[in-house]
This record gives sequence, C-alpha cells and structure tokens, in this order.
Amino acid sequence: MENEFLKLEEDIVRMLRTVYDPEIPVNVYDLGLIYNVDIKEDGLVTITMTLTAPNCPAADFILEDVRLKAESVKGVSRCDIELTFEPEWNRDMMSEEAKLELGFL
Repeated sequence: MENEFLKLEEDIVRMLRTVYDPEIPVNVYDLGLIYNVDIKEDGLVTITMTLTAPNCPAADFILEDVRLKAESVKGVSRCDIELTFEPEWNRDMMSEEAKLELGFL
C-alpha cells in the first residue's frame, strides 16, 4: 500500500512540474511553492502550497492549474488546495535547478 502512495505522489509531482507561474520560467514545484502533498486512501489529495507573493496576479490561474493537473493523475479522485503564507516563501526554497535557471547561482 505504501508503494502505491509513493508512486501516486511521484506521478502528482511529475504533473506539478508542468505548472508554471506565467511570470517566472520555472515550475511551481522547483520554485518551492509546494509545501506538502497529502494523499488519502480514497484518492483525495490535499496540496498545501504558497505563492511567491500574497498579491500574485496569476494566483487564480496557478491554483486552478495545480488542481487540474493533480486531478488528471490516475488514482486521484479529487484535489483540494490549501493556500498558506506560513512560512513565507523565499529564494532559499527553490531547487538548485530553479536557482540556476533564474541566475541565482
């Protein structure tokens, strides 16, 4: 059962890596915007995430894209998004690849 959850989480993360903030050429996962992916036995997924700024003009687009991409994964019955600003996002949350892409390394 645990292997199934790990596989499902990997598939969800793979899809989250296709979601981009329209203003930043890096996906939301590598930006460090995804804090947690919680999977329940019934296929309910809760993604806890943040945005680079509370007043992000693309917030609705990004949140809906995350939800739709996660729900497109086989085994996911529904995806709820929990938006949080605690902890506040900062550049240190980005992957090495994202930092390199954005010229921070």
